[in-house]
Amino acid sequence: MSQPLVLDAFDHRLLQLLQEDGDLTLDALGEAVGLSPSAVQRRIARYRRHGMRRVALLEPAALAATTLIMVWVSMERESPQQLRAFYAKMRATPEVQQCYQLSGEWDYLLIVATANLPAYRALVERLFKPMPNIKRFESRVVLDTVKRGLVLPTQPPKSDGRA
Repeated sequence: MSQPLVLDAFDHRLLQLLQEDGDLTLDALGEAVGLSPSAVQRRIARYRRHGMRRVALLEPAALAATTLIMVWVSMERESPQQLRAFYAKMRATPEVQQCYQLSGEWDYLLIVATANLPAYRALVERLFKPMPNIKRFESRVVLDTVKRGLVLPTQPPKSDGRA
């Protein structure tokens, strides 16, 4: 959507609850925020029209093998066609969990999930070898996850009055 969703206090609370537990029923959500289940359902439908959706989050430790790798990428040059090709490849590659454009020394940061290091090596060959504008990349294997989260703030933090 081109316009940000205008949110009121009910929306902020509902979105917070949905991010914490997407399985809450309409009744439970309505009770928590003071709305009827049908009003909650209408709001959720509005969120979906604006591109918000529910997804299942899997715990990597619960799966047989998941290796997380952070990959910093530096581009040689970035023509509009090369950027479109890079973005399309990142979006189409399931192992690329997240891709961020950065300021500073590196142009992009990728969060990659593969079964193991040989699978990552094969992925690198598929991702970067056919792209001549990749100047360099560095990889760091995640040894332990200290904190993982996807909850986004829906409103700015409240000031505590201290300067």
